[in-house]
Amino acid sequence: MTTAVKPYPLQFQPEMKERIWGGRALEQFGLALPEGSIGEGWMIGDHPNGTTKVVNGELAGKGLDEIREAYGREFFGTKGFSEKNGRFPLLIKLLDCNDDLSVQVHPTDDYAGLPAGELGKTEMWYILDAKPGAKIIYGLKDGVDRAAMEAAISEGRITDTLQEVSVKAGDAFYIPAGTVHALCAGVVVAEIQQNSDTTYRLYDYNRLGLDGELRELHIEDSLNVIAYEGSGASRMTTEGIADGEWLTIASSPYFIVEKGIVASKAAYSTSAESFVIVVVAEGSGKLNWADGSLDVKAGECFLLPANLGGYELDGSMTVLRSVVPA
Repeated sequence: MTTAVKPYPLQFQPEMKERIWGGRALEQFGLALPEGSIGEGWMIGDHPNGTTKVVNGELAGKGLDEIREAYGREFFGTKGFSEKNGRFPLLIKLLDCNDDLSVQVHPTDDYAGLPAGELGKTEMWYILDAKPGAKIIYGLKDGVDRAAMEAAISEGRITDTLQEVSVKAGDAFYIPAGTVHALCAGVVVAEIQQNSDTTYRLYDYNRLGLDGELRELHIEDSLNVIAYEGSGASRMTTEGIADGEWLTIASSPYFIVEKGIVASKAAYSTSAESFVIVVVAEGSGKLNWADGSLDVKAGECFLLPANLGGYELDGSMTVLRSVVPA
């Protein structure tokens, strides 16, 4: 029988991932990076390719998978599981795009080509930082269907089919499965996504990977899963939020993400349905609960168990708050 543990906000040791397009920008958050081009920090993960371990409190040293097995129903909430594989349903990342990412697309949960036990991948991006002139690829130009995409690929002009969008800090993008997309050089991003590591590459600029070989493309899978009629993708700028106000910046069957401005102490509560993910996008302050308090700052991510109950945010910070829909 599992010994009861009082719920408290969990912070994890990030799993850093070297990527051909990565850099060193995540150091700005005080994160310790291994050598190399670090493109992804998996901040909260329960996946075979990256499982984060708790660094604070009574559960320090335990992986999110162990916590799921011991306390999952109480900590994650009645909706806080993937119904497909039982795992924690979300993956929380910080991304440093020092170079362009591949042009890619993700499948839905029901795609027949998914690896066993893997989920589809609907995600959202919040732009933490963007250099002047930064852009992303976000969807296809009007009228591009499968035949047009196949022809463009075979003729070496896929970039003609892609829609480019300029970005700045504070922009938010919802990217349902089936949306063709690519982050481009000069952006740092917080990503909230389904707990999946399945990506199909359409185009990769004919560049070599970390192993010196051309990176694999997945043309047939990509053509199969693209939502040519539109995926429901949406984007917004998020300025002008008042202290204590929360703006919904992404809403999907898998997650709801809100952006809030904390300029004074404010009280909130978790619900029995879902954990709460808190990502500090800017600033610093405190996260208080009945049994303790944590100093928090930009770049830190916390998992608040569903059974935590009341908590307070206090300080001067911009916060992203994510839950699983009830």
